[in-house]
Amino acid sequence: MSLDLRDLNIIIPEETQDRISQSGEIYDLIIIGGGPAGMTAAVYSARKQLKTLLISKDLGGQLLWTSSIENYMGYQYITGQELTNKFKSQMEQFPIVDIITNDSVEKLDEENSKFLVITGKGRRYTGKTVIIASGKRYKPLNVPGESELVGKGVSHCATCDAPLFKGKDVAVIGGGNSGFTAAADLVGFANKVYVVGLYEKWKADPILVERVKKAENFIPLPLYKTISIQGKTSVTSLVLESLETKKRKRLKVEGVFIEIGLIPNSDFARNLVQLNSWGEIMVDCACRTSVPGVFAAGDVTTVPEKQIGVAIGEGSKATLSAYKYLLMTT
Repeated sequence: MSLDLRDLNIIIPEETQDRISQSGEIYDLIIIGGGPAGMTAAVYSARKQLKTLLISKDLGGQLLWTSSIENYMGYQYITGQELTNKFKSQMEQFPIVDIITNDSVEKLDEENSKFLVITGKGRRYTGKTVIIASGKRYKPLNVPGESELVGKGVSHCATCDAPLFKGKDVAVIGGGNSGFTAAADLVGFANKVYVVGLYEKWKADPILVERVKKAENFIPLPLYKTISIQGKTSVTSLVLESLETKKRKRLKVEGVFIEIGLIPNSDFARNLVQLNSWGEIMVDCACRTSVPGVFAAGDVTTVPEKQIGVAIGEGSKATLSAYKYLLMTT
């Protein structure tokens, strides 16, 4: 059963958020992001008795997009929602952590040897240290029809929307792990599932590719690029171009799932910490960024292998590093 956010007494109400914002209260640690890295960081900070604030649009992050997890130790199989609920329940044991959801960080800056966080709702919070665990967001195709038809057949979440396309023809754009994970969700519902990729060989894990290839309604389309998504009030077709012949073809589909990669949610910190060319926050082995007192963990960083287990390890490391920093500076 899904756990409603309102069941968590650690999520502070709007009026309390306003009071904290206006009071000038200083936190030992502000965690930006509520995915596996951020939630793990919060548990570790609470155990160190640090006064902690976690700010995130939601609790779960990319876990909420994942239908099945088979490589998280302790569970042979668990859904992303179920694992999120377990993480939430564990955080609930530590009321020392203040949690703000349905808001996002717009700016992170250094001010008077501390760090100022400004949210999308205009609230301001101050921390002695910060952990950025803001994860990534979907990368757009940037083709005609995409933005106009989001929610009208264009989707980035097969986990969420696959049942809506029962008996319909759909296309997945992307031949990597994200694309084949989406296809694995869709083959159980859709009539036909086209998987469109730019390369001759799929970039997904072989075990995932083999699982999808067994489905009779899987139709592979390697070496094709997407030209446009068509439809007025909903998706009606997808225009592709062959990278070999340059000829175009139109697929009649009612759903298009875009799974071509992710972009780091790091814009709010761009003017403070050092990023690489992909927008990932550069960190060392102790999760330290280029700015003392600011740490980062999870998919938003340069740490390779964007996996749940890796994010959890990085979240714990980031808090332990922040704790040591506080001991040395306060």
